[in-house]
Amino acid sequence: MHFECGVLTMKFCSAALRVGGIFLAMLLALPVWGATLFTDGAQGLVPWQAQTLLSHPQARDVDVPADVAYQRPMRFKAVPLAVVLQGMGLTDADTLEVVALDGFVAQLPAYLVFAKSPNAPQPWLAVEPPSSPWPPLPGKTASAGPFYVVWLTPAAARTQVTQEQWPYAVARLHRRQAPDLRWPQIAVAASVPADSPLRRGQAVFVQQCMVCHQMNGGGDATLGPELNHPMSPVEYFQPHALRQLIRNPASVRQWPGQAMPGFDTTQLSDTDLDALLAYLAHMASERRVALPAAKP
Repeated sequence: MHFECGVLTMKFCSAALRVGGIFLAMLLALPVWGATLFTDGAQGLVPWQAQTLLSHPQARDVDVPADVAYQRPMRFKAVPLAVVLQGMGLTDADTLEVVALDGFVAQLPAYLVFAKSPNAPQPWLAVEPPSSPWPPLPGKTASAGPFYVVWLTPAAARTQVTQEQWPYAVARLHRRQAPDLRWPQIAVAASVPADSPLRRGQAVFVQQCMVCHQMNGGGDATLGPELNHPMSPVEYFQPHALRQLIRNPASVRQWPGQAMPGFDTTQLSDTDLDALLAYLAHMASERRVALPAAKP
C-alpha cells in the first residue's frame, strides 16, 4: 500500500514537473518589458516603461565620446530628457531631483536641464534595452541601467556639467525647490556677503557632494556619511589629508564597497576646492555655536 502510494506520488510529481517545465518555458518566451522610471505628475507618480521609451518617436542612438560612468566612448539608445519631464511643471527656479537605486541623489538645476540654447549641454535619458543589457561599469558587477542621464555637450559648454550630474541607475525624477530653500540648514549664515567664497563653497557642496552626503540632516542622499554631525571632516582630517581624500580617496583610505570617486582639477578646480573646505569649516563652526552644550 505504501509502495503503491509512493508510485502514484512519483507519477504525480513527474507530471507536475513536466507541467511546471512547460509553464516556465512559456514564461521565458514572453517579451521582457524592462524596468520602470517614475516621475512626478499632477495626479501622483507617472510610470514610464523602458520599452515605451525605447519605442518613442524621438528615441535614437546617441554617441557619447567621453562617457562619465563607463570612462570611454559609448553609444546608447536614448530619448531627450524633456520627453519624461512633460507634465512635471518644472520652472527655471526649480530643481530636478534624480534618485538612483543605490541612494545617490542628484540635484539638477531646472535651467540646466531645459537646454534652451543649441550651444548648451543637451540632457538625454539613456534606456537599457532589456534584450541587450549594457556592460558592467568599471569595477562593478552592475551596468549603468536601467536609466542613465547622459549629456551631449558642445566643447565650449563642457565645464557646465560635472561628473556628479551624470546619474545612473535612475529610479525616480521629482520636482523640488532649490536645495537651500528646501533644507535651510545647509545654507551659510545670512550675514555672509553675497560674493564670499563660502557661498561658492555651498554651491559646490550642492553640486558635487550632496549627491551622496547630507549636511546638518539636510538632503535625501544616503550613499555617504553626514558631513557635519557628529563632526565635520575638517575636524578630524589634517588639511592636506582631506584635500588628498577628495582628489584621490583610495590613496588615503580604502574600505569595502568604496564608491567615492576622485575629483581631479578638471572636475573640481583648486579654487572651488578651497571654497568647499571653507564652507565645511564654516558649517562646523556654526554647528558648534548652535548646538546646546552636552549634558554631564
